[in-house]
Amino acid sequence: MTFESKIVIITGASSGIGAGAAIHFSKLGANIVITGRNEINLKEIQEKCGSKVLAIVADVNDEADRHKIINSTIENFGRIDVLVNNAGVGEAGTILTTSLEQYDKVMNTNVRSVFHLTQLATPYLIKTRGNIVNVSSVAGPRQFPNLLSYCMSKAALDQFTKCVALELAPEGVRVNSINPAFIVTNFHKRLGMNEEAYESFKLRAKETHALGRVGTTEETANAIAFLANNDLASFITGTCLLVDGGKAVMCPR
Repeated sequence: MTFESKIVIITGASSGIGAGAAIHFSKLGANIVITGRNEINLKEIQEKCGSKVLAIVADVNDEADRHKIINSTIENFGRIDVLVNNAGVGEAGTILTTSLEQYDKVMNTNVRSVFHLTQLATPYLIKTRGNIVNVSSVAGPRQFPNLLSYCMSKAALDQFTKCVALELAPEGVRVNSINPAFIVTNFHKRLGMNEEAYESFKLRAKETHALGRVGTTEETANAIAFLANNDLASFITGTCLLVDGGKAVMCPR
């Protein structure tokens, strides 16, 4: 698998799944554009990716920054071949405890920003017959307690993936998503878990995944690159690929 001469944009690339994807694509020869809010972390990932990388400090929730991501990519590389919409957030909460501020934060980051960035990138993707990979979650097709707004946002992202895939198929642009379960990142700690709670949750997660373990960012990066490859995945569009160790087929808790 190679991405030589391809231009790949990855949002939320300063940590977690996005960082893993950036490093993986760089190893496959791609010219990558990485974005994130944390400038220090972004520079660290940039160093790990080598010379064929453009780092843009940007917040996908800022409309001007979304334009900056696309415009800077075109100014530097002249084209876009792959858009990886990875930036996302989560908030713990139920219908009784989730504030409208939390709801708006999750929906704006996980859905609205993806809608607009995809809209801005699409004319360039049509020119290259490129493709889009959205990073969703097993929480899209499945339900989990105390994650109401997050589950809603990922369900919306899955529907967005399928609808845009249908719309752009005549243009030769493929659109897919990956739907990970527990991947070892800082995501759960950002939901408020301390180290002890996180380790306990991770241990419990091994029992709720059919393969008996949790996943890695390397595994999600492999899945993203597979879907983004126009040779290996040329006949795949509108697919929400579960990268979940069999969690979705386990009996409900």
